[in-house]
Amino acid sequence: MRPDAWHLTEDVDDFLARAGDFLCSRPALHTTPLTVTEKLRTRGADVYGAEATVFGRLESGGEVRAVYYCPPSHRLTLTPLPPEHADHLAAHLADLGHPLSGVTADHDTATAFAETWQRHTGAAPVSTWRARLYRLGALTPPAPLPEGRGRVVDAQDHEQLIRWCAEFVAAVGEAPAIDADSWADSRFADKHFTFWETPDGTPVSMAGSTSMIGGMIRVDPVYTPAHLRGRGYAGAVTVEVSRAALTAGATDVVLFADPANPTSNALYQRIGYVPVTDFTGYDFSYDAPEVG
Repeated sequence: MRPDAWHLTEDVDDFLARAGDFLCSRPALHTTPLTVTEKLRTRGADVYGAEATVFGRLESGGEVRAVYYCPPSHRLTLTPLPPEHADHLAAHLADLGHPLSGVTADHDTATAFAETWQRHTGAAPVSTWRARLYRLGALTPPAPLPEGRGRVVDAQDHEQLIRWCAEFVAAVGEAPAIDADSWADSRFADKHFTFWETPDGTPVSMAGSTSMIGGMIRVDPVYTPAHLRGRGYAGAVTVEVSRAALTAGATDVVLFADPANPTSNALYQRIGYVPVTDFTGYDFSYDAPEVG
């Protein structure tokens, strides 16, 4: 497929008019592009500032086959591509002189793109993020559930919610840090949160979820403070938000887990989540020597 079959735009409404059906055709696999483009559609320049996000769609036979978006951070996010198409796109963007700080996609697509980008630019790909995408099959609550109940977070919980999201960010090595001043611009501000609380009303775990887009809701984040782990709270709150997503009519309930964390992966599979594929993020190091 020719590199020039990619059509670029900075207009998110135009992009979604042409590629929205494609994104919704596989809502689990396209979970991140769906949520990011929806945020850009509803909030516009407030998300990334004045510099525009570039959207690309690959068309063949009158149909969209793949898409990407590249925000002002110049980190490319791609939907799955055959290796030869990922190679062609990397070569095409390199020839156009597009600056890229990294790429995120399913593992095979990201790796094929990164290897070609290195050949054309000399930038060494450094793997900085791995995640396993899960989709909910048959929800299976753990038995027995820990004592307590799920409760939707409200305004009175705002300080604790910010504190736990900040702890989550620190625990998983995300950036930037979260505090009350940066909350409104964080990736957590537009999510819906539930606490699991003990019978006396003490919150002990939390789970967030996105709004439904194309029938898809993503559970993110799930967090239990370190001193409260191992008591079943994370499983209980994940079941709670998963059940709420199904009740709301979601056809695809998904979440990401660190494949290097056997505890969380085993938990999600026990309650009914099924692995879909692994994703990888590469940073491009332009100072590092090429790896032969």
